[in-house]
Parts: sequence; structure tokens; C-alpha cells
Amino acid sequence: MREIQTPRLLLIPQTVEHAGAMFKVLSDPALYDYENEAPESLAYLQERFRKLESRRSPDGKESWLNWVVQLAGSELIGYVQATVLEDQSAFIAYELASPYWRNGFGTEAVTALLDELSKHYKITSFLAVLKANNKRSLGLLQKLGFDQATEHLKLRHSVEEDELLMLLKS
Repeated sequence: MREIQTPRLLLIPQTVEHAGAMFKVLSDPALYDYENEAPESLAYLQERFRKLESRRSPDGKESWLNWVVQLAGSELIGYVQATVLEDQSAFIAYELASPYWRNGFGTEAVTALLDELSKHYKITSFLAVLKANNKRSLGLLQKLGFDQATEHLKLRHSVEEDELLMLLKS
């Protein structure tokens, strides 16, 4: 993995050393309006990041690619990540602290992620799962060219009833 530079952001391969700064970012209650919850402790997040540093699932079938997002010359503001499957498709995910919403940082970070995955990892199909009522995330994905996947694909990937599976083909 390598660092990825955009005009306003630096995407840095995530390591356990980022856990302290990311604990603060991920403690933002606004991030959990639709699902999940804040990490229970810094120790928990450190252990999670340590596990993700392997960059591989325990069975070796998936690559885990995680970057923290840093505002150029400043603090960490979130993350982007990809779970790369054996068929050269990838599930992407992203999270930015709420003070950074609606100013193009999400679009910039996810675009950089998609470019990196396409050019350097030869990913041919991009997927994202989100809660159906998360209009902010849906808008970002649609802006980037994602459309709802077919019901067949949704069933194949065990997407829950209240979720959308979005697809972008490269």
C-alpha cells in the first residue's frame, strides 16, 4: 500500500499508530445515525487496527486495504477502505467526521480510493452497502456513478432488507 495525495487530502495506509487520533474521529456521535456504534475504547480500536494491518482476512480470501484520511498538513478526519474479493471486485467504505461533511472531502477521498484500486489493484467492479435511509451517503455514491445493484447481486452478498447495495463498474 502507498500514500495517496489529492489536492486537499493525504490518504495514509492505516496502522495501529493511527488508533489514538482515529478514536477521537470515530467518537463523533453523528457518525452513528444509521448504524454501528463508536469504538468501546482506545484499546479495542488499537487491537482492531493491529488485526487490519495484516491486510488479509484470516482465510486469505480477502485483501483488507485501509487508509486514514488526513486534511493536508493537519489532523486525521476519517478513513476510506476496501475489502478486495478473489473475483477482483471490492467493497468500499468510508467515514468522515461530521465537521467535514458537505464540502467535497468525501467525494475527493473516495474518488482517490477508486482510482488507486482501479490502477494499482486491477479492481473491475466496486460495491458499497449502506442503510437505505442514509441519503447523504447515497448522494455521494450516486455522484460518483454508483447505481443500485440487482436483486440477484444483493441476495448473493447477503445484504439486509433495510440496506442498499450499490455498484460501480469500471
